[in-house]
Amino acid sequence: MHQPATDPPSRVLHLAQPAHGGVAEVVTALTRAQLAAGWRVAVGCPDGELAATARRLGADVWCWAATRAPGAALAGEVRRVARIVDGARPDLLHAHSAKAGLAGRLAVRGRVPTVFQPHAWSFEAVGGATAALAVRWERFGARWAHRVVCVSEAERATGVRAGIRAAWAVVPNGVDGERFRPAPADAPRARLVPALDAGAPLVVCVGRLCPQKGQDVLLTAWDDVVRRVPGARLVLVGDGPDRDRLRARAPESVLFPGAVTDPVPWYRAADLVVLPSRWEGMALAPLEAMACGRPVVVTDVGGARESLPPPAVAHCLVPAADPAALARALTALLGDPALRAALGAAGHRHVRAAHDVRHTAEAVARVYREVLAERRSTACPPQTGHHRDEFRESIHS
Repeated sequence: MHQPATDPPSRVLHLAQPAHGGVAEVVTALTRAQLAAGWRVAVGCPDGELAATARRLGADVWCWAATRAPGAALAGEVRRVARIVDGARPDLLHAHSAKAGLAGRLAVRGRVPTVFQPHAWSFEAVGGATAALAVRWERFGARWAHRVVCVSEAERATGVRAGIRAAWAVVPNGVDGERFRPAPADAPRARLVPALDAGAPLVVCVGRLCPQKGQDVLLTAWDDVVRRVPGARLVLVGDGPDRDRLRARAPESVLFPGAVTDPVPWYRAADLVVLPSRWEGMALAPLEAMACGRPVVVTDVGGARESLPPPAVAHCLVPAADPAALARALTALLGDPALRAALGAAGHRHVRAAHDVRHTAEAVARVYREVLAERRSTACPPQTGHHRDEFRESIHS
């Protein structure tokens, strides 16, 4: 028996691919908050970090074998989602990221109230015919999402410009202020970077080593930075498909600790945090760094501008894929400890006020309630061959 529409849904299914990084952090935070509120939460995802964490929290975990990109395996992935939905019997499906949004919406076609959260649009990651196909799918698939939840106004605006007609909601990303907080005054950093001189500037970039995060642009900029700030060190925290290529071109002043389970010590050790992404919805790493009291330099993509406190925009926001501008910003901040301290304090206050993960969970709960209330008063979109044929025609036109 369903609860009244004003109550939280009794059963929520989160569907996610990828199962690590920022998407996994968001799903984990929502799962934790929803379980604490007494909801029954299921998580469908590939085996790995997210699945293990969700089990520890007490969620029902369904293994969803799925790759990051669409391809020949899609039909089987869609069938597996349908089986998970049949088993979990959710009152609401929350699909995270492009692949889960694709497979989840194709599997249920609106029969279950569906929230889709892109976490950055798929068509921003590709070009040419592939991007055009991705846009066509998002335009079509929006009919099977009762809400499309964007993490920034910029992400929503990108969807609108692409011609996606959706029932929109904007819920900015949030971070856990108890976990991400400034370091104690005597916190050591020598254990993280033993070879680092006591007064040497340390710049940290936390993110998947991939084209999206722009570490290749950062390495180009870094040549200029170390010429102007001798002794500076850069740490690229993370792993990914670009690891070997980045290592091969990096100078000795760049360190690669690999993937870490907890980035907090690295944020606290840094004098400055940087994320030179080519596209984002609203990245978590800058919010986490600011929560730890560290200034951040970010590229003007997605929700980056919205994530910064107003005083930081003039100093910390640079154009994407512009190594010269990135080098100037890093050099200027490394040379001004007082400005870094002021920006770090402003960022900490800003994140606590505007990006608390509890506010994020509450806003998502309001979206769920709205969707379920509307669902009770309207008929669901029918599952018909007409819709399948229309989609085939749309992607081939």
